[in-house]
Amino acid sequence: MKKVLLPLSMALLIFATNCKEEKKEDNMTNQDTEMMSGDSNSEMNSDEDEGMSVAKSMTINLNSKSGSNVTGTVTFTEDGNDDVQMVAKISGLKPGVHAIHVHETADCSSDDAKSSGGHWNPTGQPHGKWGTEDGAYHRGDIGNFVADENGEGTVNFHTELWCIGCEDETKNIVGKAIIVHEGEDDLTSQPSGAAGKRVSCAGIIQ
Repeated sequence: MKKVLLPLSMALLIFATNCKEEKKEDNMTNQDTEMMSGDSNSEMNSDEDEGMSVAKSMTINLNSKSGSNVTGTVTFTEDGNDDVQMVAKISGLKPGVHAIHVHETADCSSDDAKSSGGHWNPTGQPHGKWGTEDGAYHRGDIGNFVADENGEGTVNFHTELWCIGCEDETKNIVGKAIIVHEGEDDLTSQPSGAAGKRVSCAGIIQ
């Protein structure tokens, strides 16, 4: 009887040992799979984080100047891809063509808005029409827009030459002013296009 039990016991012991080894290998395989999966997700999140761009937006109010009733709002939006959009909605104007510019100082304290200084011109160019091939225009030379019969006008402008609060002072519009003029910018007269009185002003302050 003992001779029969001994081989049977040995067979059971070998079987149990093999099962443990197989289970151990399965657990190691599962752990390896989980670790590989975790590393892959980490890299994806890291790439997404590095690729994320932060949009910036700010809205300022235009205040009447030079005895006018011109008011409005100007919204700047930077989409994170080196593009700034400006949307100005203006009312209280005389119907017709008016100029709008970025001026060098966010100071609208004087009644005639001359406290805002001249056109913003960090690259030292002559006044001209925005986008000319030779680059002969101010960074503040937005140009003209039309007010309708109700004295209302909208300006929708965008450029990669501006930024909101970046370190490049040839692009940063923070600390500057938006000026609406009584008349039309002729795009040639120096230094500012002979656009007439400054009828509305807003400081771009972040």
